Order: sequence, then structure tokens, then C-alpha cells
Amino acid sequence: MAGFRARLPRGEGPWAWLAAGSVALSLLMLGGLLTLIAVRGLGHFWPASVSLVELDDGQLLAGRAVRELPLATGQGRERLYFTGNRDIDGHVWQWVAVDRIVASEQPRELVVLERVRYGDFIGRLVDVRPAGSHVQGVGGGEVAWAALQARLAAVDALRDERDDLQRNVIQPLVRQLEKDPGDTAARRGLAVANDRIRGLQDAMQAEVVVLQSVDGRRLVLTLAEVLRAWRPNAMSLPEKMGAWVQGVWRFLSEGPRVANTAGGVWPAIFGTVLMVLLMSVLVTPFGVLAAVYLNEVAHQGHLTHWVRIAVRNLAGVPSIVYGVFGLGVFVYGIGGSIDEWFFSDQLPSPTFGTGGLLWASLTLALLTLPVVIVATEEGLARIPDHQREGALALGATRLEMLTRVVLPMAVPAMLTGVILAIARAAGEVAPLMLVGVAKLAPQVPVDGEFPFLHLDRKFMHLGYHVYDTAFHGDDIQAAMPMVYATALLLVLVVLVLNLTAIFLRHYLRARHGALSRH
Repeated sequence: MAGFRARLPRGEGPWAWLAAGSVALSLLMLGGLLTLIAVRGLGHFWPASVSLVELDDGQLLAGRAVRELPLATGQGRERLYFTGNRDIDGHVWQWVAVDRIVASEQPRELVVLERVRYGDFIGRLVDVRPAGSHVQGVGGGEVAWAALQARLAAVDALRDERDDLQRNVIQPLVRQLEKDPGDTAARRGLAVANDRIRGLQDAMQAEVVVLQSVDGRRLVLTLAEVLRAWRPNAMSLPEKMGAWVQGVWRFLSEGPRVANTAGGVWPAIFGTVLMVLLMSVLVTPFGVLAAVYLNEVAHQGHLTHWVRIAVRNLAGVPSIVYGVFGLGVFVYGIGGSIDEWFFSDQLPSPTFGTGGLLWASLTLALLTLPVVIVATEEGLARIPDHQREGALALGATRLEMLTRVVLPMAVPAMLTGVILAIARAAGEVAPLMLVGVAKLAPQVPVDGEFPFLHLDRKFMHLGYHVYDTAFHGDDIQAAMPMVYATALLLVLVVLVLNLTAIFLRHYLRARHGALSRH
């Protein structure tokens, strides 16, 4: 023991090693958690191979092996396969005892289709032919596969045109008619757009694809019901990498589908970032002004001391309490009054008297206000008094001393408070459930229609998306990869927002240091 102590650097002891070990263990645990989330989430987009399995009773199934566990009896193991074909089999998962598997192979002709409804189909491609025709079309094999890919590309173009019409033409015309039901030009434009939508729908349903499960059952689908098709067993590694990149991009750029268990999370990304930015704009001036008053203006007596204690205690109030306060004061109180004053013709349908982006941002601003006040006040307290006295001695007024000397030096502390506020607000879910977040809001609160930023609209949030997908879905097993991917994305969004504030703080600190040296 004496030799161990002799090897320690001077001034250090077992407690220093214990602290270092605790930090290292915490970093390892955090790294392990992020690695688990990344592997489970990003692995969801990899086009894994599909196995054709024959059981000892002659039954055939095709699916993707997910995991393998010991049997409950302790003898042997069982394997979980994702088999798809919900509309045919009534389920998409199947446990199989490994001892029952007679043969397992990965045929190149097995196809996987991502569909608008019922999830994935796994089986074989039989034919592509016109709808309503019972005559053989292009046939099977490579010819049918090439024809399917070409037809799906054409249908994707039609689908994009339809979605663009609905988003940029029909929805604005509908809102215009809601404001002015007698607008004949808008009514004619809406009729023309609807005719075009019907034509696009007919064109998308003009051809069908004939499929067959591995046990011989056939399925006929219109191409409008198919989003994508791939043959994972026939794909090379570069092709799988390309498909993985496309899957990640679709996840980031598309809206959710199938009760949030498929599709993307773009509305949730946009809603989260917009809410955090709006919250930061709202909380920063109030937090800074409160800190300046407490540290620079108010008399430092018992009342100020009790106010500081109250502010610090507010930081520990459960977030759901802020949600209830926001619902009662912001939504029903202020929002209801705004509806009575300015939107009385639209009542009883509320405009601001219901949850929305503005009330959610204000609620989270109130929740994070103590953090900004405490961080800013601590930064103000670290500024030496001689800086203030020197400015006053040179003839500056108290206001000039605050705005030109004290506040610029306290900017890094203010940004520290904003960073802490962002880190807390971006992951909050409980208050948002009461004041504005929605399970599904595919239209983001910003568009080209005046006033461009629609503070009254509901929005999607990554944290609530994780909660809803994990606990409110019909198939938790299928939803878990989306949960992992969305959780990883939420961590990355918070990290990017924090790094932006940190770099800005570093820049301002370096700039202020250079100016003070001059």
C-alpha cells in the first residue's frame, strides 16, 4: 500500500482515482448506450437477406431472421423470423424451433415489397400485367423484375405529382374557400385539380403485379399499393449500401405512415427544431433581464435572497406541472381570450384556444427560465467589480456600463444557460402532450401562405414520436427499430443544437478576449 501511494502524483490520492474511474465508467456506459441505439436504429434500413426455410412437417416459410433465444424448456433454441404478409397470414412474426428446420437457403428470386398497407410482402414475382386482364403480361423471371422496376418508377412520378397537387394547390384552395365560400375562381380551380387527381389515381391503378407466397398462395396488387421492391438475396454489397443510404434519406425526408411504424420523421424533425428555436428566442431575453435585475439592480437583501431560492426551486418542479399550467393559462386563458376577441366568427372551433406551436414554446420557455436565470446570474457575479467601477469612473452612465461592459462579458454565461435550456427542452414530452404536440401532423407549421409561420398549428416532436411509437402501436416488435432510429435522431438533433450554441459561445468569448486585450 505504501508503494502504491508512492507512485501517485503529489496532491492525488485514492479519491482522485475513484473520480477518474467514475468518469470513465460513465463515458463507457454512455458510449455503449449510443452504440446500441445506433446499431439497432440504423440496422433497420439495411436490406437483410431473406431465408427460405423448410420445416420437418413440410411447411415452407420465407422471412428475415431477427434473433435466436433458448427455449423455455431449456433444451434447444428457437429463432424469430419476420415473415411479412400480414394480409395473407394475419401476422408478420413467427417463432420456429431450430431443431424443426430441415433446410434453409437464400434464393435470389425472392422479392420484398414495401406496401402502403399491410406492411411488407415476401415471396415470388409472377407477372406484371394490365389491371382487369387475365392474360399473361410480361411473365416472370428477370423480364418481370425489370418491368416492375420501370413501372414503379413511373408510378412514383405520378404519386409525387398527386402529392404536390394536394399540398400546393388543393389545400390552399380549400382554405381560401373556407374564408370566402363564394370565390368562384377558387371553386373552379379546385374542380380542375380534383379532376387531375382522379386521372393520376386511375393511371396509378392501371397495372397490377401478381405475387405468390412461398407456400403457393397468390396475391394481386395494383402498382399504386406498392412503394418499393427489392431482391435482397440478389443484391451486391455496393447495392445494399446504396439501398441503406436511400432508406436513411427517406427516413429523414418523408412523413410517417402505418401508425408511425413506417415512413419517415421529417415533420417531427422540423417541429422539434422549430419549437426549440422559438423557445430559445422567448426565454433568453426574459431570463437575461431577470438575472440582470437580481444581480445588478435589486437591493441585495432578504427579499432578493428568497427570490433566488424560489428561482432555483422552480428548476426542480416536475415538467408535467408546467404542462398543466400552460394548458390552463396559455391555452384556455390567453388563447381562449384571443379567440373571443379576434376569431369569434370561427367559434366554437378554436384557433388559439387549443394546443399549438406558440403555447408549447411558451410552456417550455417557462420551464427552462430558471436555468437561464441561474446561469446568467452566475456569469454576472464572476465579473470583477473593478470593471463596473472603471466604466463609471470614466463617465459612463449605469445603463451604458451594463450594456457596453457587463453584458458583453456575460454573453458566454448567457449562452451556457441557453445550451442547458435547449438540452432540457428538446427532450421534454410530458408538457407537450397537453399544449400542442400531435401524433400525426404531416403539414409543417411553415409554408408559403401568409403569415408563413403558423403559431396556432399543432406539430410533431421527436420525443413524443418515440413515446407514441413504442407504447401505442399495434406491433411493438415492428415498431422498435423506428423507436431506436428516432431516439438516435433526437440525440443528434440535441447535439447539433448544443454544438451550435457552444461554438457561438466560444467565438464570442474569444472575440471579447481579443477586444479586452486591445
